[in-house]
Amino acid sequence: MDLAEQIVHKKASTYQSWLKALVTYAMGGIFFILVFDYCTLTKSGRLLVQQVKQEMKDCLSEIDLKVFLKPLVLMFVVYLLGALTIIRANIPYLDDMGRSVAGYRDWYGWSRYVSELLSIFIHGDTHLTDISPVPQLLAVLILSVGSVLLVYVIGNKKITPVRLLASVPLGLSPYFLDCLAFKFDAPYMALSILASIVPFLFIARKKAFIFCSVISLLIMCTTYQASSGIYVLITMILCFQNWNSRQQSNKEILSFLGTAAVAFCFAMALFRFFLMKPADYYTSTAMHPIAQIVSGTLKNINRYAMSINHDLGMIWKIGIAIVLFFFILKSLLGSMQKKIFSFFVSIAMIGLSFVLSFGAYLLLAIPLYDARAMYGFGVFLSIFCVYVVSGYKKPAIVAVLALNWCFFVFAFSFGNALADQARYADFRISLLLHDLSVLYPNRSIEDMRFQLKNSIDYAPSVTNIAKHYPIIEKLVQKRLGEETCWDTFYFLDYFNFGNYRTNNAADENFIDFSTLNLPVVADSYYHTIQSDGNRVLVVLKH
Repeated sequence: MDLAEQIVHKKASTYQSWLKALVTYAMGGIFFILVFDYCTLTKSGRLLVQQVKQEMKDCLSEIDLKVFLKPLVLMFVVYLLGALTIIRANIPYLDDMGRSVAGYRDWYGWSRYVSELLSIFIHGDTHLTDISPVPQLLAVLILSVGSVLLVYVIGNKKITPVRLLASVPLGLSPYFLDCLAFKFDAPYMALSILASIVPFLFIARKKAFIFCSVISLLIMCTTYQASSGIYVLITMILCFQNWNSRQQSNKEILSFLGTAAVAFCFAMALFRFFLMKPADYYTSTAMHPIAQIVSGTLKNINRYAMSINHDLGMIWKIGIAIVLFFFILKSLLGSMQKKIFSFFVSIAMIGLSFVLSFGAYLLLAIPLYDARAMYGFGVFLSIFCVYVVSGYKKPAIVAVLALNWCFFVFAFSFGNALADQARYADFRISLLLHDLSVLYPNRSIEDMRFQLKNSIDYAPSVTNIAKHYPIIEKLVQKRLGEETCWDTFYFLDYFNFGNYRTNNAADENFIDFSTLNLPVVADSYYHTIQSDGNRVLVVLKH
């Protein structure tokens, strides 16, 4: 039906869409029943299950869990310090406002079933309440485990303090800080990263690796899909390491690459056809039409690169360039391949890894470019940083740790900026609500509607940060204005300002109040209120 819609350039009717969804879920149910029956009722299926279980036991028996304890404590302290000012700011961040006031979950609508289920256990109820900082502390713990396992996998099972500190961009890149700011969502976003790393603990056993890859990737897809490129990034760096050092033959490398590719594609297909719920709100799950898949993907890559170039400060760009230079240099000096060939392959490795760090979003017609959707770039940096410091010279180690120190310090700036902006926004909101409550002390939902025009500007401290780190304007929300869907909710509902309605452009009979020349009923240094008694236009001043 999707293909037919593209050919005839016509969307299916509601009935046809409902029928397609029903058939899809029915096929998915039949598929899983057949798999279950094969694994439990047939001799070959039971044998396969036993082999997978035994291989998983063998892999786990080869891991000394005690070696993870001290590294885990170290990374927990590092990430906790990095998240300290964010937690201390105690700011309801975007969706947090709705969940803390209304108690809904609503991850199901974005196919995040694991997040939906885990939230019930974490909050101890189907009705959510604000239990921060517990979710953010869980996110810090999960990130710590993810960093330790990433170093273990990439560092040939050798964990050192330097390698652990090199992995800091995994959780403290400017992009994942956006995720840590969420009081409700943070642990599930972190879990999606961890789920992408876990399968590589079973890399020595093919069947166990495939099984764990599929299960872990499905967990990733049903927690936060922005991690969809991490599994591919780790696969690529492992293949590059083995090829460049000739630790494995080309046949063995291709075999592993093919195995990982099959597991990844199979998991993505299961999610896409049987588990994914179509979404079309501020972003969309729709892919580019077949005829535009190449041009559309290239357009997404270009915008992804341009967004990162705009977001990062100059000192970060210089640090990243130095780290990538050391990656190429280390690859050349330690290569068992022809030097010129290794040089071009290492450059190609950087370019391809950067592109794939955006994950499956590359294929979407309308991908999300908010900071929380681009933290794959932080994992990309983390992988290359760990690779560079592994058994290499002190200048490379200094360059990596200097870059990561900059990210670590920025995390403090971000948390403090959140608090400063919130104080400024609450001050402006308090003034506005005071004026409105004096003008309209006894109005009800039936006869009054509000509309905001313009937005309050950033607090001076945020503006100061933005001079050198433009990404701060993505991370810190203005909180009052017409730019985001949470602005009117925040100043009306979060502050318990009655049951007033907002003038929504999506309404069928929407009329922009700014075109009505409403009389001015109040004017101050910070805002102007225009109203005819039923319609209220608030013009915010910068």
